[in-house]
Formats: sequence, C-alpha cells, structure tokens
Amino acid sequence: MSVNRDTGATGELRWFKSSHSGSGGGDCVEVATTRLAVHVRDTKTAGQGPTLRVGHAPWAAFVAHTGT
Repeated sequence: MSVNRDTGATGELRWFKSSHSGSGGGDCVEVATTRLAVHVRDTKTAGQGPTLRVGHAPWAAFVAHTGT
C-alpha cells in the first residue's frame, strides 16, 4: 500500500464516486482501478490531495471485511 500526492500521475484514471458516500457532500470517496492497483481518494481534495494505492488482493480483503 502507498500514499501519493496526486500531482497528475493519476490524472488519467477514471474515478468513480462510492455508492456508499453521503449525499450531503461531506463524506465522499472515489475509487479508480488499474491493472495493478485500486486508487482511493477523498472527493473534497480530488486532484490536490493524496491518493491511496492498494493492490487488488488487499482491497478485496478490505471490502470483504467491511461487509459491502
């Protein structure tokens, strides 16, 4: 797992807002997938804040653990 400052290196990713994000605008998470990893970011800081890059197996384990 790694955390990167989003400086355009992930700009070509297709980001999707989580269906579990709140509708009030304050609790929004976006994900983008590549062949090698899943990228996660906070919508409020999109393009300026850090992104979390996680391998597919650890991401699948996380999702399974959260029950979603």
